[in-house]
Amino acid sequence: MARAGFYAISSSHIRFGRDGRWYSDGEPIDNRRIANLFSRHIARHPEGGYQLTLGDEHARIEVDDTPYVVVTVNDDTEGLTITLNDGSQEALDPVSLRIAAGEVLYCDVKGGTERARFLRPAYYQLARFIEEEPPGRFYLRCRDTRHPIARA
Repeated sequence: MARAGFYAISSSHIRFGRDGRWYSDGEPIDNRRIANLFSRHIARHPEGGYQLTLGDEHARIEVDDTPYVVVTVNDDTEGLTITLNDGSQEALDPVSLRIAAGEVLYCDVKGGTERARFLRPAYYQLARFIEEEPPGRFYLRCRDTRHPIARA
Protein backbone atom coordinates (compact mmCIF):
# COMPACT_ATOMS: atom_id res chain seq x y z
CA MET A 1 0.00 0.00 0.00
CA ALA A 2 1.40 3.42 -0.96
CA ARG A 3 2.17 5.88 1.82
CA ALA A 4 1.57 9.61 1.60
CA GLY A 5 4.45 11.86 2.42
CA PHE A 6 7.54 13.64 1.19
CA TYR A 7 9.34 10.76 -0.54
CA ALA A 8 7.71 11.72 -3.85
CA ILE A 9 9.44 15.12 -3.74
CA SER A 10 12.71 14.08 -2.14
CA SER A 11 14.58 14.64 -5.41
CA SER A 12 13.31 18.23 -5.65
CA HIS A 13 15.12 21.23 -4.22
CA ILE A 14 12.63 22.73 -1.73
CA ARG A 15 13.20 26.24 -0.45
CA PHE A 16 11.37 28.66 1.86
CA GLY A 17 12.08 32.18 0.64
CA ARG A 18 12.45 35.51 2.41
CA ASP A 19 9.15 36.47 0.83
CA GLY A 20 7.32 33.78 2.84
CA ARG A 21 6.71 31.59 -0.22
CA TRP A 22 7.67 27.99 -0.88
CA TYR A 23 9.65 27.01 -3.98
CA SER A 24 10.34 23.68 -5.65
CA ASP A 25 13.26 23.58 -8.07
CA GLY A 26 13.17 27.38 -8.24
CA GLU A 27 9.47 27.60 -9.13
CA PRO A 28 6.91 29.02 -6.67
CA ILE A 29 4.53 26.50 -5.15
CA ASP A 30 1.19 28.12 -5.92
CA ASN A 31 -0.97 25.43 -4.36
CA ARG A 32 -1.96 26.97 -0.98
CA ARG A 33 -2.73 23.59 0.55
CA ILE A 34 0.75 22.26 -0.20
CA ALA A 35 2.40 25.48 1.00
CA ASN A 36 0.37 25.35 4.23
CA LEU A 37 1.24 21.67 4.71
CA PHE A 38 4.94 22.46 4.33
CA SER A 39 4.71 25.41 6.75
CA ARG A 40 3.05 23.24 9.41
CA HIS A 41 5.73 20.53 9.19
CA ILE A 42 9.02 22.44 9.46
CA ALA A 43 11.47 20.93 11.95
CA ARG A 44 15.10 21.43 12.78
CA HIS A 45 17.38 18.86 11.22
CA PRO A 46 19.60 17.09 13.78
CA GLU A 47 22.73 18.12 11.86
CA GLY A 48 21.64 21.75 11.43
CA GLY A 49 19.31 23.49 9.07
CA TYR A 50 15.72 22.47 8.54
CA GLN A 51 13.62 19.68 7.15
CA LEU A 52 10.01 18.84 6.43
CA THR A 53 8.85 16.06 8.73
CA LEU A 54 5.68 14.05 8.34
CA GLY A 55 5.60 10.91 10.44
CA ASP A 56 8.85 9.07 9.80
CA GLU A 57 9.42 10.74 6.41
CA HIS A 58 11.81 13.68 6.05
CA ALA A 59 12.97 15.98 3.27
CA ARG A 60 15.80 18.50 3.69
CA ILE A 61 14.88 22.07 2.79
CA GLU A 62 16.72 25.33 2.31
CA VAL A 63 15.53 28.30 4.35
CA ASP A 64 16.65 31.67 2.96
CA ASP A 65 16.24 33.59 6.21
CA THR A 66 13.81 32.27 8.80
CA PRO A 67 11.49 29.24 8.74
CA TYR A 68 8.67 31.35 10.14
CA VAL A 69 7.22 34.63 8.96
CA VAL A 70 4.66 36.87 10.61
CA VAL A 71 1.69 37.17 8.28
CA THR A 72 -0.72 39.22 10.44
CA VAL A 73 -0.74 41.32 13.60
CA ASN A 74 -3.92 41.76 15.64
CA ASP A 75 -4.67 44.00 18.57
CA ASP A 76 -6.88 42.21 21.08
CA THR A 77 -7.78 42.74 24.73
CA GLU A 78 -4.63 41.00 25.95
CA GLY A 79 -2.18 42.81 23.68
CA LEU A 80 -0.74 42.21 20.23
CA THR A 81 -1.15 38.77 18.71
CA ILE A 82 0.74 37.54 15.66
CA THR A 83 -0.18 34.82 13.18
CA LEU A 84 2.65 32.85 11.61
CA ASN A 85 2.87 31.10 8.26
CA ASP A 86 2.18 27.75 9.96
CA GLY A 87 -1.23 29.05 11.06
CA SER A 88 -0.27 29.31 14.73
CA GLN A 89 -1.06 32.40 16.78
CA GLU A 90 0.85 33.70 19.75
CA ALA A 91 1.29 36.83 21.78
CA LEU A 92 3.92 39.16 20.39
CA ASP A 93 6.85 39.48 22.79
CA PRO A 94 7.64 43.21 22.42
CA VAL A 95 11.05 42.76 24.06
CA SER A 96 12.12 40.41 21.26
CA LEU A 97 11.49 42.92 18.45
CA ARG A 98 14.62 43.97 16.56
CA ILE A 99 15.51 45.71 13.36
CA ALA A 100 18.16 44.01 11.23
CA ALA A 101 20.02 44.88 8.03
CA GLY A 102 17.80 46.29 5.33
CA GLU A 103 15.44 47.65 8.01
CA VAL A 104 13.79 44.22 8.30
CA LEU A 105 11.79 43.61 11.48
CA TYR A 106 12.08 40.31 13.40
CA CYS A 107 10.72 38.84 16.64
CA ASP A 108 11.19 35.66 18.63
CA VAL A 109 8.50 32.98 18.33
CA LYS A 110 7.82 29.42 19.44
CA GLY A 111 8.72 30.14 23.05
CA GLY A 112 11.86 32.01 22.03
CA THR A 113 13.35 29.05 20.14
CA GLU A 114 12.87 30.51 16.65
CA ARG A 115 13.02 33.86 14.93
CA ALA A 116 10.33 35.17 12.56
CA ARG A 117 10.58 37.80 9.87
CA PHE A 118 7.69 40.24 9.47
CA LEU A 119 6.21 40.17 6.00
CA ARG A 120 5.33 43.59 4.65
CA PRO A 121 1.55 43.43 5.36
CA ALA A 122 2.21 42.41 8.99
CA TYR A 123 4.84 45.13 9.33
CA TYR A 124 2.31 47.73 8.18
CA GLN A 125 -0.23 46.37 10.69
CA LEU A 126 2.35 46.74 13.47
CA ALA A 127 3.56 50.17 12.28
CA ARG A 128 0.57 51.95 13.81
CA PHE A 129 1.96 50.98 17.25
CA ILE A 130 5.52 52.15 16.52
CA GLU A 131 6.79 55.58 17.56
CA GLU A 132 10.07 57.23 16.61
CA GLU A 133 12.24 59.49 18.70
CA PRO A 134 15.19 61.12 17.01
CA PRO A 135 17.80 60.16 16.28
CA GLY A 136 16.43 56.96 14.79
CA ARG A 137 15.21 55.27 17.97
CA PHE A 138 11.99 53.32 17.66
CA TYR A 139 9.54 52.14 20.31
CA LEU A 140 6.54 49.83 20.30
CA ARG A 141 3.63 51.25 22.29
CA CYS A 142 1.56 48.43 23.70
CA ARG A 143 -0.98 48.90 26.48
CA ASP A 144 0.49 52.21 27.68
CA THR A 145 3.99 50.75 27.82
CA ARG A 146 6.81 51.74 25.50
CA HIS A 147 9.20 48.98 24.49
CA PRO A 148 12.44 49.98 22.73
CA ILE A 149 13.05 48.16 19.45
CA ALA A 150 16.66 47.01 19.33
CA ARG A 151 18.94 47.06 16.31
CA ALA A 152 20.48 43.69 15.51
